Amino acid sequence: MAAITTQALVKEYPGGVRGVDGVDVTIADGEFFALLGPSGCGKTTLLRSIAGLETITEGTLIIGDRDVTRLEPGQRGVAMVFQDYALFPHMDVADNIAYPLKIRREPRGARRAVAKEVGDGLSLTGLLERRPGQLSGGQQQRVALARAVATRPEVLLLDEPLSNLDARLRLEARTFLKELQRELGVTTVFVTHDQAEALALADRIAVMREGKLQQVGTPREVFATPATTFVAGFIGSTPMNLLPARVEGGRVRLGEASVPVPRDAEGIVADGAEVVWGARPEYLGWSTEPVAEGIEAEVTVVENLGASVLVTTHAGEHRLQLVLDEDDEPAPGARGWVTARAHRTLLFDAASGRRIAPESAEDDGGAVAGEGRPVEAGA
Repeated sequence: MAAITTQALVKEYPGGVRGVDGVDVTIADGEFFALLGPSGCGKTTLLRSIAGLETITEGTLIIGDRDVTRLEPGQRGVAMVFQDYALFPHMDVADNIAYPLKIRREPRGARRAVAKEVGDGLSLTGLLERRPGQLSGGQQQRVALARAVATRPEVLLLDEPLSNLDARLRLEARTFLKELQRELGVTTVFVTHDQAEALALADRIAVMREGKLQQVGTPREVFATPATTFVAGFIGSTPMNLLPARVEGGRVRLGEASVPVPRDAEGIVADGAEVVWGARPEYLGWSTEPVAEGIEAEVTVVENLGASVLVTTHAGEHRLQLVLDEDDEPAPGARGWVTARAHRTLLFDAASGRRIAPESAEDDGGAVAGEGRPVEAGA
């Protein structure tokens, strides 16, 4: 297997448009690494640059101990699964799986043996004689994976391979993908715009925006301690509450309410600093009784999520969302107090959007690529 390292990697298109803009990242040997971001952020361009399908404009790409920056795709030891699977409709499943081996001019008997071995391992037994048009979406996905695995690659590249599946099948496929990657131990780079997939599958996540890395960290790090307001708002099935605020008298003033300074920002944020207060809906509570450090609010919308409910409240001009247990569901129009724990809230610098935290806390929360450390408020 092989680690992947990019050094100041740039992919520039005509007109000076940079799809990838100076990316420095190291993906460990055997790691399941996700590239996450909105459409147009450069994640697929970076993946294709690793594959050799895009010519790198500047920088260096190293796979294992080889500089592969200028090598052809077939010389890089990588295999790729495309978003639309790219199966040959006139070939049966076995020939689709074995096609890369045919390009290598391996004997037909050996190719069919590998196709059967890999197909059996991916629950394709009994389907090897069928053509892609006779398969379900999940089966086609497994064929595309089997074709990639059959080449015994050092690196497996996945370009949104679950996006064409329905919701139920996507959940099943996520589990299957993670089990397969663990079994193979192959270095895997996975592109998605679905943060739930990235959180569920990846060992580490790189969040991208406009060709640049915003943060690299474990799923827990990017969820609980996002490096910027962009990451905070992008990660999570319900976005983090991000409210403009001001530090006054050692507390955070949110309109008419005030709450404690988040634990990470204690002692490093100055009075008078303009900040953004952040709290995930999952980390907020609701009380029908007055709470000294709560935020008085009115419930406007309640959305059923099954075992929980998403509650939208308004506190003056601010909107706050909470995820509560179904047994604690308030009625629309009810008034109460939103409660937050200081160790579960964050502060961001209003000007730069970067999280305010000590350097040690920033190390725990993953790297902010190209941005350096979060600055102290008022600096």
